Amino acid sequence: MLLTLTTTHRPATDLGHLLVKHPERVQSFDLPAGTAHVLYPEADEQRCTAALLIEVDPLKLGGGRGRKQPATPDTFTLGQYVNDRPYAASSLISSALARVFRSALRGESRDRPELAATAIPLEVRVPVLRCRGGAGLAERVFAPLGWTVAATPIPLDEAYPEWGDSRYVDLTLTGLLRVADALNHLYVLLPVLDDAKHYWVAPDEVDKLLRAGAGWLADHPERALITRRYLAHRRALAGEALARLAELRLSDEAPVDDSVESDQPHETPRASLAVRRRESVLAALRASGAGRVLDLGCGPGALLAALVADRRFTEVVGTDVSSQALTLAARRLRLDRLPERQRDRIKLWQSALTYRDDRLRGYDAAVLMEVIEHVDPPRLPALEDAVFGHARPGTVVVTTPNVECNVRYDGLGAGRFRHADHRFEWTRAEFAAWVDRVTTAHGYTATIDGIGDDDPEVGSPTQLAVLTRKEETTA
Repeated sequence: MLLTLTTTHRPATDLGHLLVKHPERVQSFDLPAGTAHVLYPEADEQRCTAALLIEVDPLKLGGGRGRKQPATPDTFTLGQYVNDRPYAASSLISSALARVFRSALRGESRDRPELAATAIPLEVRVPVLRCRGGAGLAERVFAPLGWTVAATPIPLDEAYPEWGDSRYVDLTLTGLLRVADALNHLYVLLPVLDDAKHYWVAPDEVDKLLRAGAGWLADHPERALITRRYLAHRRALAGEALARLAELRLSDEAPVDDSVESDQPHETPRASLAVRRRESVLAALRASGAGRVLDLGCGPGALLAALVADRRFTEVVGTDVSSQALTLAARRLRLDRLPERQRDRIKLWQSALTYRDDRLRGYDAAVLMEVIEHVDPPRLPALEDAVFGHARPGTVVVTTPNVECNVRYDGLGAGRFRHADHRFEWTRAEFAAWVDRVTTAHGYTATIDGIGDDDPEVGSPTQLAVLTRKEETTA
């Protein structure tokens, strides 16, 4: 079983630093089903290839040599020992990648940290891959991740072409990616294409899948197929994984519509704008001196997690009209596992922002992060009354998209919003007019800023307002 990884980055031998494997040495590693070897067939400044060669021990794979396996009807069949596992890429390669390239999978390189975070030209070759679904499926799972895919079916017998193709393909992937991303794609997708895991799939496989799929699986067009196959068609595990992926898609870390909320609209989508938005909101809250904070319209809890992690916020309340969103938020915060003292700092309440709620009164600060644009314009006065007139927190932090910046995003034509549920998106002038109306009506002052890279023509992609309640005097 063979997999090769090649780069033409200069100097190409830096690949050894990224994989933490020296090009001048052959290294071997014990695996539960055999032995993995890492060697470099070529290594110079122009081109470097690392080869992962796996020798499978049929006795180990079949449960021999004293290893006890669960009793099943197939435990002692000849198929346990005579199969394609020693020759065709499968989940055995995933196990080897995790064992041999652990640091590289995490994107860590002590000697070349900057290069580990850089996309470089890569070519991956898997000469024999069992591909249930054919070459077309290999294209469907790898191409959305930035790979150019060449999957050539292997004939059953070259001497008898009339017999047709086998179930195996010769797979070559080329692209400009980080080594860590490439390895994680292979870790997940090679066993998906093989669709026959060599080991029992336990519940912790869900965490492994989400960890390896971070940043790409939630938005992959074939995520359902990938999830089911990776988890060996175990319905309960696949359901849990898909629910957690849906949580990521609902959160602002993985925007639902084409992931357009990136600081670099024409680049591969990342969560950088979401992170900068959250950091800006946290900075405003800290500057206000708030201890007791409301996250209004908290969704699945991305901001709540950051608030809870900061001890200066002594009480954190998340509200949402959706009970499902609150369930996802509780799961994200792991409320059932937190110590009682920490759990007492957190409250999750179902509440509609267009109705007065006495529970929300008396707090130091409130956040409306990417919330107001989800409210129908005729209902905005009700939200303003409920938040600024009734709850009246000392500080209110509001963020909303800047519609002027949409022209910088591919695929956002005239009249299209960044999210399917947005009821409106405002220009900078429209947002400023709304803030002025709220401050005048409810006794607040305000500052307005932008979040994300500031375009001299259209401004920043996100608008930020910090509204501070004026000191109230008694007659």
